[in-house]
Amino acid sequence: MTTVRAESPVRGWLAVSAVALGIFALMTSELLPVGLLTPVGAALDVSEGAAGLMVTVPGLVAAVSAPLVTVATGRVDRRVVLAVLVGLVGAANLASSLATSFAVLLFARFLIGVSVGGFWAIAGGIALRLVPERHVPRATALIFGGVETASVLGVPLGTLLGDLSGWRVAFAAVGVLGLVSLVCLIVLLPKIPAAAPLAFADLPRVFARRAGLRLGIALTFLVVTGHFLAYTFVRPLLRAEGVDGDLVGVFLLTFGAAGICGNFVAGALVARYLQATVTGICALLGASMAILAVADVTTVTAGAVLALWGLGYGAVPMALQTWILDAAPEATEAASALYVSAFNLSIALGALVGGLAVNHAGLSSVLWLGTALAVLGAGLSIRRPSR
Repeated sequence: MTTVRAESPVRGWLAVSAVALGIFALMTSELLPVGLLTPVGAALDVSEGAAGLMVTVPGLVAAVSAPLVTVATGRVDRRVVLAVLVGLVGAANLASSLATSFAVLLFARFLIGVSVGGFWAIAGGIALRLVPERHVPRATALIFGGVETASVLGVPLGTLLGDLSGWRVAFAAVGVLGLVSLVCLIVLLPKIPAAAPLAFADLPRVFARRAGLRLGIALTFLVVTGHFLAYTFVRPLLRAEGVDGDLVGVFLLTFGAAGICGNFVAGALVARYLQATVTGICALLGASMAILAVADVTTVTAGAVLALWGLGYGAVPMALQTWILDAAPEATEAASALYVSAFNLSIALGALVGGLAVNHAGLSSVLWLGTALAVLGAGLSIRRPSR
């Protein structure tokens, strides 16, 4: 791979910050409808169930677009690709704010899915090309801090803005955020020539040749699916534990704040203790879900358990991305594309299987299923090969 460093260390970190802002804008865009389903459905005359497609569609599209965009733009400067993708997010959100039908809104959400998958696949390994090697874990943690910050700040603020000024204003605001991110990427990111062109055949080839990559993808499916099996239903789970409805939002903010801490804790550990960090994350996730399943928790202890859960999950994107890059250092974009596809498919799979489990086996079943997958992940991580 061609390595392109920024002109100075400060410039390199500014470039990393610009990519983090882009991730923040994309993830806020992807998750914003969670807090706006009811007003959007009422305005466009669709049920809340149908309005949920605003979340499902970009997730599934992102899983497909990650390898497609990476391959299709194989010869294009990565700075240009990232700028186009984040600009597309800005334009799609502005279009969403003006949508007069649900079909138009879903098409805009489709475009957001394209951007999320492509941007994440390329940005996941870009720290390697912006800062010295010894700073890569911290730079990667900063980039993926945008994921957790979107959950903690972006979505709640967007939802609040929607409640105060209308859902169209909320989408327009995130659209402006995307355009601001575009300007920052253009100004702060150096030219990053494409590495060797990537073909579709390279994806299964890299997957087949790297045992560590295969294990990392398996871990992604287990951990992310297990998390979203349960977390998708965290609101009714908390209510079942006796948590007052007015406190649920506070607990979710606690989860997100702990997630930001987990992201940066993992960034400090993965360079020297990657395997132990991933194993610890799986154990923390499994323990958190198991405690909620078996213990007669109080409001205070439920909040503490949710904070532990957030601490564990907040470390997942960064730690698993590092595992993937470490497993295939000569093919970072191919490996990242596979990882992003697995991650987004796991989100959809977790929500789908969790819904079926709740309907047929009761609410607590998702906690047991999530715990089982986390335990399997811990067992797999112990078997990490050298590559």
